[in-house]
Amino acid sequence: QVQLGESGGGLVQAGGSLRLSCVASGRTFSNYIMGWFRQAPGKEREFVGVISRSGGETYYTDSVKGRFTISRDNAKNTLYLQMNSLKPEDTAVYHCATSTSVSYFSQNVNDYADWGQGTQVTVSS
Repeated sequence: QVQLGESGGGLVQAGGSLRLSCVASGRTFSNYIMGWFRQAPGKEREFVGVISRSGGETYYTDSVKGRFTISRDNAKNTLYLQMNSLKPEDTAVYHCATSTSVSYFSQNVNDYADWGQGTQVTVSS
């Protein structure tokens, strides 16, 4: 099992930026494809993006392409989500998660095993 802890959320005006971090412990971080998800009040948890084990490949949901960037530092056991040009509709609790696959980029929450507690991002208009 991997323990995950997110940080970096907060309140920001539309058009602003935030950088979220997710620190992992417990098992070898670099063994895992990592995903970011978000959940707005009253809505289901939705896929944001995913990164390969090496960090060389990423994939994003259409609504954040060109605005969000996922990266990782395996030496620091840390995953990042750089969010630029934020919109009010980006308001949600953001979670990082470990994928159960070693090669496939899944957008399904059921394909992710370990989850952090989340960090709140609020974008005001």
